[in-house]
Amino acid sequence: HEIVGEATEVGSKVIKFKVGDRVGVGCLVGSCHSCDNCTNNLENYCPKMVLTFGANRIPDSLSLDAAAPLLCAGITVYSPLRYYGLDKPGLHVGVVGLGGLGHVAVKFAKAMEAKVTVISTSPNKKKEAIEKLGADAFLVSHYKDELQAAMGTMDGIIDTVFAQHSLLSLIGRKMVDGSCIGWMREIQEMIDFAAKHNITAGMEVILIDYVNTAMERLLKADVKYRFVIDIANTLKSNS
Repeated sequence: HEIVGEATEVGSKVIKFKVGDRVGVGCLVGSCHSCDNCTNNLENYCPKMVLTFGANRIPDSLSLDAAAPLLCAGITVYSPLRYYGLDKPGLHVGVVGLGGLGHVAVKFAKAMEAKVTVISTSPNKKKEAIEKLGADAFLVSHYKDELQAAMGTMDGIIDTVFAQHSLLSLIGRKMVDGSCIGWMREIQEMIDFAAKHNITAGMEVILIDYVNTAMERLLKADVKYRFVIDIANTLKSNS
């Protein structure tokens, strides 16, 4: 998934797309449409969901390379913002981590007119968070005084990092929920919202010949947000 491009052929029974349309391949294409999850617009949790991967329309105003990561990273943070009601103007949203998911979460939350505080282990990401992404505040997670002062001030937190947390922090009737991608129509809704608000994912475009080097850089965290592989230009350069 996270593949974008132009449709060059369509099947005889396809009515949603035509040749020449700009499309993106997302994570979810089908479900049973009858279970409790499906009837509540949660097809992404359907026991019979189909991960054959289908296409979503990419608006002309959204560049294909910067739109590609939205089909996974974008919907992964957009869906919980919507589902848990954190998309209301004036709410205070915390975003833990400023990587491939976190930076997009900041952009979506700001476009929803929320106040956004980024929480990171890296003090050197403060300038990026506030000056480039528009976050309202920045907290360093190992500065206990900063975290203590911010406790109880947020309406919700989007946690995009893998870390263990003490169960004691849940005291006070706090709730923890998990979220996985989004339902089918929500993915298209997210893409349209991104186009309307000029939201794209930060990325570095590479040719496919560079993939092994890119993987080595990923292991070293030596990439700013996302790599996007340019298949079309790779084929042209090799022809």
